Amino acid sequence: MGEPEMLHLWNDLQQKAEAKTLDSEERELFDKWSKAVELLSVNPRHPGLESHEIDDLSKKYGFKVWQSYLENRKAGARRMFWTYGPEKGAITILGLEKHPNTSQKKAYKRVSLDRLPKKSK
Repeated sequence: MGEPEMLHLWNDLQQKAEAKTLDSEERELFDKWSKAVELLSVNPRHPGLESHEIDDLSKKYGFKVWQSYLENRKAGARRMFWTYGPEKGAITILGLEKHPNTSQKKAYKRVSLDRLPKKSK
């Protein structure tokens, strides 16, 4: 997970899930995010994820940034932003956002992503 927000959010949701204290909104997010992470770990190009590179974010951050669907065909559908690395074979989740309105210029400008964790030594 990206640092610090994604790691914190993931750990918080996991702890609440184990303690059975997730509210309905958190439960929905956790279920969808868990499923997307599972699919991503097996096959980043899984058809249900609709993964594709976001050129504007890749240029902004200086490495390839991908977007995958957590949900689709609903108002405020959420997207998961990720990259490969920092270790070989690893994927790092950098952000969760509502789908930007791509009909507007610079739709991805407001997307703010976490930083990559440092490589292990």
